Amino acid sequence: MKTRKIARQTVAVHNYSTIIVGSGAAGMNCAVHLYEFMTRKGVKDAQKRIAVVTAGLKLGASRMSGSDKQTYYKQGTSPEIPDCAEQFAKTLLAGGCCHGDLALAEGIGSLREFAHLVQAGVPFPTDAMGTFIGYKTDHDPAERATSAGPKTSKFMSECLQRQVQAYGIEIFDQQEAAHLLTVGQGKARRIAGLVTVQKSKVTASSWGLSVFLAENIVLAAGGPGALYKTSVYPEGQIGIHGLAFQAGLAAENVTESQFGLASTKFRWNVSGTYMQALPRLFSTDAAGRDEREFLTDFFPTMSKMATDIFLKGYQWPFDPQRIENHQSSLIDVLVFNETQKGRRVFMDFRKNPIGNASMKPFDIKDLEPEAYDYLAKAGAFQKAPIQRLAHMNPLAIDIYKEHGIDLYKEPLEIAVCAQHNNGGFAIDRWWESSIPHTFVIGEMAGSHGVKRPGGSALNAGQTGGLRAAEYIANAYGANVPAYAKQQKEIDGQLTSLVTKLNGWKKSSGPAAKTVIEEIQNRMTTSGGHIREMADATKALKEAMALYEAIRANGVKLAGRKSVVRAIQAEHLALASVGYLKAVVELLRQGSGSRGSHLVLAADGLEIHKDVVDQATGKPLRFKPENVELRKSILRIEFDPKAKDLFTCVTVTPRPAPTERKAFEPAWQDYREGKIYDL
Repeated sequence: MKTRKIARQTVAVHNYSTIIVGSGAAGMNCAVHLYEFMTRKGVKDAQKRIAVVTAGLKLGASRMSGSDKQTYYKQGTSPEIPDCAEQFAKTLLAGGCCHGDLALAEGIGSLREFAHLVQAGVPFPTDAMGTFIGYKTDHDPAERATSAGPKTSKFMSECLQRQVQAYGIEIFDQQEAAHLLTVGQGKARRIAGLVTVQKSKVTASSWGLSVFLAENIVLAAGGPGALYKTSVYPEGQIGIHGLAFQAGLAAENVTESQFGLASTKFRWNVSGTYMQALPRLFSTDAAGRDEREFLTDFFPTMSKMATDIFLKGYQWPFDPQRIENHQSSLIDVLVFNETQKGRRVFMDFRKNPIGNASMKPFDIKDLEPEAYDYLAKAGAFQKAPIQRLAHMNPLAIDIYKEHGIDLYKEPLEIAVCAQHNNGGFAIDRWWESSIPHTFVIGEMAGSHGVKRPGGSALNAGQTGGLRAAEYIANAYGANVPAYAKQQKEIDGQLTSLVTKLNGWKKSSGPAAKTVIEEIQNRMTTSGGHIREMADATKALKEAMALYEAIRANGVKLAGRKSVVRAIQAEHLALASVGYLKAVVELLRQGSGSRGSHLVLAADGLEIHKDVVDQATGKPLRFKPENVELRKSILRIEFDPKAKDLFTCVTVTPRPAPTERKAFEPAWQDYREGKIYDL
């Protein structure tokens, strides 16, 4: 480490071959593989050429999020049911708007990376013969899913972190990303490094700045968790999408966020056995009084209502294709409808579903076959939901107990929440972004299309980390750049950053808290699971106005230590513009309701005669999906000169490679490194 004086600030400067921004399961896996690939290439001090830079080792979705049995989706391992990478890829491609080469790479890499996690110590269960038992998850035609329990991704991160530390790779913790340094223009543009603020080192005279320069940058900072108010993303999952947009990275499919039912007091998905245990769902007024069985007016029988509650277990994401004819996602609509009335919705595991006067009382024997047969095989015919849940998955109860919620004694408040973004930054088959030498992995990467099987994101993060590490080590090497020729560009950006932060001390702009609350309210209302053209267009204009106001007047600091939150507010403001621009453009193209969002339209299909728009009192209607648009991908890119700050184009999804060489020529390509030529 060296130090330099920039605009009266002492800045710590670190030089590496590759820095990995983010310390979740994807980032740690990339660091492990990169060290191993470099070592095989004969790099004797590989650990000194790699660094992990993170805002918080114990923060982020990998460490802090999950569900009843958090799923890892891989190629099937059943000794009876055949599976292959090509079939795996077809499942990922089924929803459309997905690149075939990425889907195939995720299929091919899935077993390799799953075995890597097993060897690292993640406790995926087997039977007595060593078979990794599978089960069916959402959008899954097979039984490719497995789990290490509700903390699967946490176990993954911890096990991989131990490997990183054993290899001697340095981890820089508590480093808040403030700016991505860029050098060059046009096709020669590169991201040269990252500028961070270390909050503990912010003083009256210092912003606690550090610079991490590298030949290669791997962005693994997770999804845009702080964009939404109604969210199951953990509080520590912020995202750095605005910084990546500003640096010039193109993004794809950012319109395709996934939404579903989750608890709000403790942010956790209520998928899987939470629903399969068949709890009672009811609503109250804002004060917790006036309990109502709000589902009963919309279902013809107790059997249908209870079966749909069960099906929300593995049909957990909100899906507009599963609304009509009393399908399971009608429940999401009805939960949202209650919250729009100002009411609160709860799950109660102490009581079975309660019907109305026209319904038969709940009887587990009356369930439709799909639900009844599942519970029969699980031996889950206990009297109460909490007993069924304890029988099928006691860890699902324990995770709430750890956070002060006793499901034996109290109901669980829920809402329809933002959970995951299938889109992200555009990548090629090696997970390299639109800017050479910058790679994007994990949820930041736009590797998925409109729909994906539950748990495939964990596999994508592991496969992406492997692919990026392999390409860096074999195509780019282990060079540690000095950037001497680009020092003027770098110093100019550092000076501008310091000047901006200094200006915020006397800013007339809004406080960071106010900015973030405005962004979150707008994104949940207009960019969430319910969308409408006029509303989204208005929201985009408001988001642009907020961002321009911040650029003009800054963010007001509540003391120097609040600089971290102010930085977050600024880049979240830009990210929200990008996301809303994409939403508006997709609606303009006539996409209709797809993935995990419903598009309202006055001339559309009726959801249910009694599901009404709270503003007009008329039945809510939605526009069906335009399936032709599954054949294209919406790509956006930041352009400060553009009308809405972003340009939009549609690209054709890349097909899955079909070339199959014989062993000898394939071996030759491997030996000569031709496999890294795109």
